[in-house]
Amino acid sequence: MSGLISSSFYALVPAWMQDEGIARETIATSMLVAVLGGLAFQVPIGRLSDRFDRRIVLAALGLGFAGAAIALVLLPHSLPVVLPAAALLGGFMSTLYPVCVAHAHDRMPADRVVAVSGQLILVSGLGSVIGPLIGTSLMARFSIDGVLYFMTAAALLLAFLAAGRSLTTASPQHRKRPFEILAPQATPLAHDQLGSSDEPLSPDPVGVASEKG
Repeated sequence: MSGLISSSFYALVPAWMQDEGIARETIATSMLVAVLGGLAFQVPIGRLSDRFDRRIVLAALGLGFAGAAIALVLLPHSLPVVLPAAALLGGFMSTLYPVCVAHAHDRMPADRVVAVSGQLILVSGLGSVIGPLIGTSLMARFSIDGVLYFMTAAALLLAFLAAGRSLTTASPQHRKRPFEILAPQATPLAHDQLGSSDEPLSPDPVGVASEKG
């Protein structure tokens, strides 16, 4: 669902804006604001997902995205409306996949993290391929607003699935992976071996050349 939504947004929403008569400068600014919104949402949403059930957070993100998409369709397409809506859409959309990955890792043992991450990237990539294809067909059959309705439906489906799972299954324990900094012990050992050698060290040709230069 995350791949469907994000690929449809970046591929088709600019076309929707152009068809709605929005200026090209506003379209470019909206895409920039959407990226910045996605950047701004990472830390607060990450902290919320660490404190609460990630599926509840995921459901809230889906509902927020759906509300912002519907507001973008219904409200006037002026600059004070388009830019905040783009920031909200980018923020909600860009945090869907990280929360899904964190929730999946909570259920996986440490030795399965890399394999699960690779499979999630593959599934998200498949969604990114399918999303614009579905969006363009809906735009051709219904209207130009079909892409936003499609993204809204995908976000609502994701929200309902996440909320339903939170009601039927217990929340997994949030795993904190160990983070350790390895001390560079090999370097002192190498110096000790060189220092204990009885043979004099030959001059470094690179250093000699640099001194001559």
